[in-house]
Amino acid sequence: MRTIRAVGIAIAFLTLTFGMIPLQWTAARFNWPIKDVIPIKYARLLCRLMGIRIETFGRPVRDRGVFLAANHTSYLDIPVLSAVIPVCFVAKTEVANWPFFGTLARLSRTVFVERERRSRTAEQRDRIRERLEEGGTIVLFPEGTSSDGNRVLSFKSALLSAADAMVKGADGQMRRVIVQPVSVAYTRLHGMPMGREFRPFFAWYGDMDLVPHLWEVFRLGPVDVMVHYHPPMTVDQFPSRKELAAECERLVTAGVSHALAGRPGAVGPAYEDDRPIIDGTGLKVA
Repeated sequence: MRTIRAVGIAIAFLTLTFGMIPLQWTAARFNWPIKDVIPIKYARLLCRLMGIRIETFGRPVRDRGVFLAANHTSYLDIPVLSAVIPVCFVAKTEVANWPFFGTLARLSRTVFVERERRSRTAEQRDRIRERLEEGGTIVLFPEGTSSDGNRVLSFKSALLSAADAMVKGADGQMRRVIVQPVSVAYTRLHGMPMGREFRPFFAWYGDMDLVPHLWEVFRLGPVDVMVHYHPPMTVDQFPSRKELAAECERLVTAGVSHALAGRPGAVGPAYEDDRPIIDGTGLKVA
């Protein structure tokens, strides 16, 4: 039955994706407003197809020029975070050259950076700042790589360098880039608490091959994901960017730890906003 399930999901995944690619390419090419709607709709359909059930604690900041600083467990983090609000991602340059998935990354307006070449840090920071100034929300994985899903790796402050930038907020006033820590934890499989032995089946790290790993995800069944949006902050609240990165790491680590222990929110208050989250189609996001 698992193999039959995986075959069905794989066929539906390819059909959905190959139908979305030309539509998103055309929308981006002619700068149609729908270009920001298609990715979130695609992510929601993809999560539903794969049986990924998302529970949120708190709300993402809805303003211009926001960094979501999240832990990174898997490529699944991308549809999970994209399904809540429209976002784009920061990824290493190699991703752009991946067959098929590189195309998806480019169409979602991913910002590609060469993390190993410090000589290009300023140029890459400016590219990210330009995207923030356009009013976008950018997801950054400050760990710089993915983990096994049972822990959070150290956050690299260099990847938060664009947090020093000034951007125009929704009120038209100039301010620092807002940084909102986000914890992402894969908590349940088939509705039952997921133990440490199963979490690496959904985590993608080390030298794992992508396609065989994705096939196993298709086979395993529905998974629950907890996304905890912590209170936002700016670099001005800390003596340096390193302290900002350390505080983000502390909150994200605690959020993941408590979610895996079945106590989401025990780390402290989440960011709350009683205004409904509205995407480009007017759909309210629960």
